[in-house]
Amino acid sequence: MSTRQTEGAVGRRAALRAVTVLGLFALIAAALVAFPPESLYLWVKALHIVAVISWMAGLLYLPRLFIYHTDAPPGSQMDQTFKTMEGRLYRVIMNPAMMLSWALGLYLAWSVYGFSGGWLHAKLALVLLLTAVHSFFGRAVAAFQRDDNRISARRWRALNELPALLMVAIVVLVVVKPF
Repeated sequence: MSTRQTEGAVGRRAALRAVTVLGLFALIAAALVAFPPESLYLWVKALHIVAVISWMAGLLYLPRLFIYHTDAPPGSQMDQTFKTMEGRLYRVIMNPAMMLSWALGLYLAWSVYGFSGGWLHAKLALVLLLTAVHSFFGRAVAAFQRDDNRISARRWRALNELPALLMVAIVVLVVVKPF
């Protein structure tokens, strides 16, 4: 198989994944519009929790990959393996999980809480920070793809803690609702 044929197959698979995700979003959106909020609440909440767990798993695992990737010689088999793992984790798991977390979370914030409550506003601010961390990690994936990582393994170890700290604060706000 030629390089052009291989790239075409990869492009078709990516397009199929994109159409599948968009179809899933359309199905969820149709269900949210078609059914009253009280009948969907528990399903939306369950899907939101699954999406958040998936997103957090990626946010906690990706910097660990960066730590190990930093030590891999550029161009080595290990370097290529890390590039593949990081790219797939970010594109196939983390991005869809983040989008679902946001969509379902905003639906719950609107339908259940009417976007009111200090705890909810603080939570949304922290989720915005978590999204910024996600975006930063995405730029790091691209930098590793270009063999242009400028962050040391030690700094990646420190950055690995940021999603966990934000997660703890978000969970406390949601469960305790302190204000």
